[in-house]
Amino acid sequence: MRLPLIPPSELSSEQRALYDDMRKGMASNFNAFRNMADDGSLIGPWNAWLHEPIIGAAIWNLTKAMTMQASLPDSVRQIAILVVGAHFRAAYELYAHVAVAEKEGMGPARLSTLVAGNRPDDLSEEEGCAYDVASSLTSGGVLPEPCYARAVALFGQHGANELIYLVGLYCLVSTTLNAFNVPVPERE
Repeated sequence: MRLPLIPPSELSSEQRALYDDMRKGMASNFNAFRNMADDGSLIGPWNAWLHEPIIGAAIWNLTKAMTMQASLPDSVRQIAILVVGAHFRAAYELYAHVAVAEKEGMGPARLSTLVAGNRPDDLSEEEGCAYDVASSLTSGGVLPEPCYARAVALFGQHGANELIYLVGLYCLVSTTLNAFNVPVPERE
């Protein structure tokens, strides 16, 4: 871990405002996995965001918008996020979103296949589209027209946009986690 955890007692006023907002959002939307140390310090990407509170607040606001205003089905979102995490081999991202996907009922065979970077055989049409869009975008280059058109046909323009932004957000999160060598906590 390259950035030390910041105990709540050591937060600046700017960090404290962000910390309080993140704690509130984490309690309702990111509660399937460990995101806080015993002393109240935030772990995962949230710690990195606290170290740069202006940038961290911008990323957190995007995260909130993508989470709290989501229109895509949960399974579609989790498949896209796991494709990104597997591509970047972002350990904390995979830890966290495997826990979320398990909580939402995703089975171990599908999870194992996704975190290994492969496409499960049992995806619905919408889930398969999410896999293809996320896989294509993380491979680089322009999203192929058939993938884009299929996303718009299945999810509408708003849903396709949301899927693309979701992939971009989790590329940023995964890069942050890898750059700062964020460790995976013990599973509870």
